[in-house]
Order: sequence, then C-alpha cells, then structure tokens
Amino acid sequence: METIVGWHIEMEFLEDGDKTRADCVLRLPDGAVLRAHGRADRFPTDPAQQRVGEEIAAARALDDLRHQLLAKAGAEIEEATHKPAHLVS
Repeated sequence: METIVGWHIEMEFLEDGDKTRADCVLRLPDGAVLRAHGRADRFPTDPAQQRVGEEIAAARALDDLRHQLLAKAGAEIEEATHKPAHLVS
C-alpha cells in the first residue's frame, strides 16, 4: 500500500533596506523542529527588486535546511547501524 506523506515549510522574510533575511521552520513527524536561515544583500547600485532578494534568501535558507536534514538522517542511520553514514548531497 502506498503512503503519502507531506511536510510543510514555513518561510518568513524580513526586509531591511538592501538586506533580506529568510527564516524557515520545518516540523517533522518525529517531533523534531528544524530552523534555517538565509540572507541576501543587494549591491547598492542594483535596482530594488524585493522578490529577487526573497528568492535568494529563501534559496540560502533551504540550503541550510538541506544540510540540517542530511545531518539528522546521517545521525539516525549511524544510531541504527553503528557504522558511519556516508551521505552524498
């Protein structure tokens, strides 16, 4: 039987002049909560494009989240197998 599982990531942005910060939260079914952050800094001579700053900051936050998820999965594999996990991203 096929099981469908879904995760929802909450993403918020803070704009401060030419700086954009993205904060994301992922609540996993095992009760773990992962928080990740990313930022984007607009070069002063670039045009103000809020959406682009959000996209860059979000991508960096998701990359941070990717690292955390791989570390969590690796730790769980090592706990179960008592051998080093070698996860390739």
